[in-house]
Amino acid sequence: MLKGFRDFLFRGNIVDLAVAVVIGTAFTALVTALGNAFINPLVKAITGGEIGGQFTVAGVTFDYGLFITAVINFVIIAAVVYFLIVVPVQRITNRFKKQEEEKPSAPTDIELLTEIRDLLRSQQGQR
Repeated sequence: MLKGFRDFLFRGNIVDLAVAVVIGTAFTALVTALGNAFINPLVKAITGGEIGGQFTVAGVTFDYGLFITAVINFVIIAAVVYFLIVVPVQRITNRFKKQEEEKPSAPTDIELLTEIRDLLRSQQGQR
């Protein structure tokens, strides 16, 4: 039972997924720090100083600055994932597809039989 569990854990997909989660978590922390250090102060400066990014209605505070920061963080993460992962993978995939297309296809049975028939006819015509 433990051997089966160990085999499950060390299959390629599980290890790849674990690495992706760890790297994704670290990258999210990096983007969050960028947001807190640069984007939040920028949003507060644009929207009006100390309270910037908040408004209050009936005693309830709405912090739209946090939402704007989350949207900007999402756009940054999506752009990085797209340009550093999706685009290169598509290029590699297209390169392999082109190599497969360039390989001459093997003749089909009908083409081979037609060629044999034509050769036999030409040999009979020479006799």
